[in-house]
Amino acid sequence: MILLIALDTYYNFRFFSVRDEEGKDRVCGRQLVCLFMLHFLANVLIWLNTGSVTMLAFYGAQVLFFLLYIYLTRLFYRNSSKLLVNNMCTLLATGFIILTRLNPDRAMRQFAIVVVAAVVTWIIPFIIDRVWQLVTFPWVYGILGLVLLAVVCVIGNTSYGAQLSLTFGGFTVQPSEFVKISFVFFVAAMFYQSTDRDTIIKTTVVAAVHVLVLVLSKDLGSALIFFVAYMTMLFVATSSYLWFGAGIAGGSVAAVAAYYLFPHVRRRVEAWADPWSDIANKGYQVAQALFAIGTGGWFGMGLYRGMPEKIPVVDKDFVFAAISEEMGALYALCVLFLCLGCYMQFMMIAMKMQAMFYKLIAFGLGSVYITQVFLTIGGVTKFIPSTGVTLPLVSYGGSSIVSTFIIFQVIQGLYVLKRGEEEEEEHSSEEE
Repeated sequence: MILLIALDTYYNFRFFSVRDEEGKDRVCGRQLVCLFMLHFLANVLIWLNTGSVTMLAFYGAQVLFFLLYIYLTRLFYRNSSKLLVNNMCTLLATGFIILTRLNPDRAMRQFAIVVVAAVVTWIIPFIIDRVWQLVTFPWVYGILGLVLLAVVCVIGNTSYGAQLSLTFGGFTVQPSEFVKISFVFFVAAMFYQSTDRDTIIKTTVVAAVHVLVLVLSKDLGSALIFFVAYMTMLFVATSSYLWFGAGIAGGSVAAVAAYYLFPHVRRRVEAWADPWSDIANKGYQVAQALFAIGTGGWFGMGLYRGMPEKIPVVDKDFVFAAISEEMGALYALCVLFLCLGCYMQFMMIAMKMQAMFYKLIAFGLGSVYITQVFLTIGGVTKFIPSTGVTLPLVSYGGSSIVSTFIIFQVIQGLYVLKRGEEEEEEHSSEEE
């Protein structure tokens, strides 16, 4: 499996060095072969260890979904990014494999959410390609986001010290996962209209209120994601080191204040700094994750050969540790590189967009995505304190899956839009 995921990752980066479209198609085709072989071998191991016919049927359902999603995307969105779809499917397949190992019921629930998310977000590239009016509603995005975050802050369900979610008829939703998208649209629309001082101040105030409400909800992981996204978009829109420096200074002061104001933040920082001094309590989660990564080594213990269930919240925040233990650190590194490959494509699309609104959306959503990846993997590996953020498309979590599908489909829509513009320019030049 490590060889196949390594080849998949190689083709991910090989894609960027190929110039002609036929060559890119060949690279993506080979990447798909690696994906389906990897997925098949992993599910053979799952079946050998469980002997469950249900798991075989579940595997078949996954294969059918991947085939339909890839085929229909290419059919209806001719100019779509094949690489982005391939990487999505590889990350989803990795998530299904490790979640099936950890908790088959949750894996099946995750699969159902993925199917629904794929169907619901299917129309997004069409909307992005044809509806320019999205730029005209900045305050709708801003006010809607603030209202949702405020509701969670007041009546939200508490999980591990933070108010994160709302429950409706048995379904739990984490609004911050969706507000980060509306937040990016708000900032992009505001800076598209103007980047004068008054607009920057107004936008900064609204952005700061978003972050403040998240801090009051003790959802500091999301607060940091919002902050990084805003600073990225501010710098892209203004190219001002003065505004950027002021924002970084303000964020640093806020981070220090959060450490002293919130006990659960101090606990996480202390557990990160020295998990061994209180390994039975505060440091237990981090210590178990490090044990798992160390035990797995470069090549992993093999599926069902480790003990990832000892790690608290292993199928959400700490799924990277479970992957490292049973599938190997090399496999886990390939997952990280695939995430970086997605981010690289986000940035390439952002740099190609001429309209500032679309450029800012791509940069903003790209920073949201890569910051979430960094916070998750950094927290698991003890590079930074744990923030309670999930690994996109891999970790268990309905809201995270749906919001990530939205992000990828928005970027896909921008890619389709840009490719369409390039084709029109080519036709015009040929006619001349």
